[in-house]
Amino acid sequence: MDTPAQPAAPVSATPVPDSRGLNLFRADPYAAPLARRYLPAALHAHLLPHLDRLGELAGGRMDELAATADKHPPTLSVRSRAGADESRVDKHPAYVELERLAYSEFGLAALSHRGGVLGWPEPMPAAAKYALSHLFVQAEFGLCCPVSMTDSLARTLRKFGDPALVERVLPQVTSQDFDTLRQGAMFMTEQGAGSDVSATEVTAQRQEDGTWRVSGDKWFCSNPDAGFAMVLARSEAEPGLKGVSLFLLPRDLEDGTHNRYRILRLKDKLGTRSMASGEIRLEGATAWLVGERGKGFKHMADMINNSRLSNGMRAAGLMRRAVTEAVYVSQHRRAFGKRLIDMPLMQRQLVKMTVWAEQARSVMFQTARALADADQGGGDPALARILTPLIKFRACRDARKVTGDAMEVRGGCGYIEEWTEPRLVRDAHLGSIWEGTSNIVALDVLRAIKKEGSLPALRRHIDHLLADGLPCPPELADTQARALEQTYALAEHAAQGDRAELARQAAALLYHAVSMAALRWEAAGDGLASRALLADQVLQHRLAPRDPYAIAADESAACRGILQYAL
Repeated sequence: MDTPAQPAAPVSATPVPDSRGLNLFRADPYAAPLARRYLPAALHAHLLPHLDRLGELAGGRMDELAATADKHPPTLSVRSRAGADESRVDKHPAYVELERLAYSEFGLAALSHRGGVLGWPEPMPAAAKYALSHLFVQAEFGLCCPVSMTDSLARTLRKFGDPALVERVLPQVTSQDFDTLRQGAMFMTEQGAGSDVSATEVTAQRQEDGTWRVSGDKWFCSNPDAGFAMVLARSEAEPGLKGVSLFLLPRDLEDGTHNRYRILRLKDKLGTRSMASGEIRLEGATAWLVGERGKGFKHMADMINNSRLSNGMRAAGLMRRAVTEAVYVSQHRRAFGKRLIDMPLMQRQLVKMTVWAEQARSVMFQTARALADADQGGGDPALARILTPLIKFRACRDARKVTGDAMEVRGGCGYIEEWTEPRLVRDAHLGSIWEGTSNIVALDVLRAIKKEGSLPALRRHIDHLLADGLPCPPELADTQARALEQTYALAEHAAQGDRAELARQAAALLYHAVSMAALRWEAAGDGLASRALLADQVLQHRLAPRDPYAIAADESAACRGILQYAL
């Protein structure tokens, strides 16, 4: 099935462009051909109608639901009217309808783990999950956190959990029956143990029946009323990370009673307001050990890697929505007798936004493939190990800029909560905090290079992408070769020399290098040749050194070439 050309959304009788009702899949010129590039042909053909339907929902009904849910955050009922503790989170019906779409209709948390989702007989590859989720998040960001945690919990449980526990829990967290589904969460953060997991104070005591009792406070728990949560707790007398283990915490016990923990309050957040995040007090709550005692951080890191990729995906999706809105506004808004999109400075701004958004999407697909290959034993774990912090570091920071630029393109209306841009801006800021702040993940890139030998794996991967992609233009070939060598040299120096102050610089350069190579590889696919122009932009503006006083070359032709495809 070929994706039909996207008709322009009806233009309002007022001069204020309103894209509500735009099919976000069809409005995205790269969505269908990238799905073709990364998916097996049969699965691509099967998913196209589902992607098209999701695009229609995302630009219409889901967008309306997300705006409503954002304005009506969940509330907490601490006690029932009879005085019994209940810790019940009440969600707005708009959010619940979005949950049904994500978990039940599209099966976003299940499709990687079992067959039958969306009519496909087998578990789908990671690229399918992220193609769908990248589209879903363009309408609703907050819900994609619980969806990601549910998916990641299932993945980590399958890898490290006792087979009997997996058999009991996995069907519940991968169900598409909304009434029997048990969503997932992870309770890791404490007041004194955010990024520093070695400072974990929550304790776990083993019981005679083999279960554990977990006690203490967790400070930031998203989706706090989830059916199951992965929890880090100190199970051993040893200090630091060696004493921390990973546990699976059920919300309800087998007799139907609520487990012994309470939600103390919900957080009043800047963004992701539709989704509940709370503080939890564990009061001897029953839990099951996952994996080996004292290896909790190692096992939890596996879940965090998946969550970091999900953070990158969400950042990429936010940027794509921001670009779509900015392009639409600039096409339909006139000033000084011209359309905004015909003005050279606006063209340059739109191209920069597009480059940042598409870098993130390319690295998203590359990281998803690397993680899947490593899980299946056919890839290099060192490659996945470095790609996950790279996308988390750079894409999440770029999302703050791109969403802000989209607000500026819309102008004064972009600052008004009736429109999409304020929500995009507020949500974008969370990506740089979840699963490690920018400094933490940049340092993790250096750790992957020094302790796990990830740089040679990344270099081999970049060489492979470049060899199989559209060649670099001859006039830029020397610049590209030199930029790559300098990037590798700086990253190696920063890692081996323990130059922590260079971590952000090194991580940014490596991200640009792999995204440029991925864009060139994608450009060899049907309908994707213009991504080579984006790769050129990455090389010239994000990798190659620039003189701030030089008069830049005229790039109007390149800008028009990129925007012509985007339109």
